[in-house]
Amino acid sequence: MSFFIREGQNKKLSGIKRKFSDKKSTKKFKKQPENEEISSDSDFESDQNNLNDAEESSEDENLTTQERRLKLAKVYLEEIKRQEEKRAEEKEFHESNVSQRLKDDLLEQTGRLHKNIADTIDRVDVESIHRWKTKCNRDAVTCIVLSKDNDTLYSATKSGVITMYSLKTKQKTHSLPFKKVKEPQEKLHIRDLSISFDNKFLAVAQGKNIIIRDGKSLNEVHIFKGHSTDVTGVVFRQDSHQLFSCSNDRSVKVWSCDQMSYIETLFGHQSGITSIDALFRERAITSGGYDCTLRVWKIPEDSQLIYNGHSGSIDCVKLINEQTFVSGGNDGSLHVWGSMKKKPLCTIKNAHGIDSTNDLPNWIVCIAALLNSDLVASGSYDGFIRLWKVTDSFRNMKQILEIPVNGFVNQMMFSQNGDYLIAAIGREHRSGRWWNKTDAVNSVIIIPLVKKNKKN
Repeated sequence: MSFFIREGQNKKLSGIKRKFSDKKSTKKFKKQPENEEISSDSDFESDQNNLNDAEESSEDENLTTQERRLKLAKVYLEEIKRQEEKRAEEKEFHESNVSQRLKDDLLEQTGRLHKNIADTIDRVDVESIHRWKTKCNRDAVTCIVLSKDNDTLYSATKSGVITMYSLKTKQKTHSLPFKKVKEPQEKLHIRDLSISFDNKFLAVAQGKNIIIRDGKSLNEVHIFKGHSTDVTGVVFRQDSHQLFSCSNDRSVKVWSCDQMSYIETLFGHQSGITSIDALFRERAITSGGYDCTLRVWKIPEDSQLIYNGHSGSIDCVKLINEQTFVSGGNDGSLHVWGSMKKKPLCTIKNAHGIDSTNDLPNWIVCIAALLNSDLVASGSYDGFIRLWKVTDSFRNMKQILEIPVNGFVNQMMFSQNGDYLIAAIGREHRSGRWWNKTDAVNSVIIIPLVKKNKKN
């Protein structure tokens, strides 16, 4: 099968989508080059008029175009300073943080930003591990998502309960009540969550539908319908309200939460899709379950890249950066991939050992990757979460820590600074009821990661 496939069958839909997207981009980004940080003259004059009104200064009327550009650039830098001061919290703020932030933003957009985080982790602060066990978690916790400001955590269960937690106060702040209905359990089952970059929209993969909720109140905003079977994954494209979804119906769908509209459908997988991820580019990556392929969907080009390497169902995939990703499945192996290579850059077989009851590899249920770094976590049901360091330009992996956890690790994610790892734990697998670990506790746990240069 070709590594690079053009989707002829999607041309009609793609044409509709491109017309939609071009119209939007022309209106919003008129005359503004993609990589330029300072606005064009027309956009600048509008912003400058706002500044003039606010400052009530008559001197600005005589400024040249170059002087106006310089003034707007200063406003932009001041905004970055405020963001960095907030991030620094109790740390001392330095002017060098601004220039470093600008460099990091450029490298992140191009997929070349890399941070060495794994070597800074010393151990896990076991005594400080926090577990949220509430009445809302009467069923297995299937998924979690953390807001971009690291303040609010959302979790969901098989019974359809969504709960909000405050990481600052370590308290539950809101939840949707458990509903006793006569409908089949599958219609309540939530398999995935995703939060938009501005925390405005929370996408909920529930049954065959995608429910868009308000990120603060959890009120229902809209329902996307179109998948013919259960939705298995949702993800917002970074810094946008464009949403990607995947389903057991073997399709990927693209939606706009700005217009609350459907854009297009992508086909190619030969089995139910198990997970999906995306970053800044207008592309998504999916794992195809028992068709044993990973696919990168290049949406503007209406094409896809296909990767083969697993010997069983591929159940999870996660982007490390725009160029590199990691996958796991029921063959027990972890694979690291580069977008320009058809075969894995690195393979760790039996990453979670062998199941003594059947002499088969322990299933890799979920993966987490700290964005643009060398730190990866894998979860199974063998009693441990394992932390890995990706080395040698992503061509090798070595285990650095084992974290004891009882139950199915259904989903994980790192905080943005890598100070802690959050995990959704259930007695059952998030997608089925094949096993039941009766001694496990349905809960959400926060695991502090102690850095070598920090004290308890």
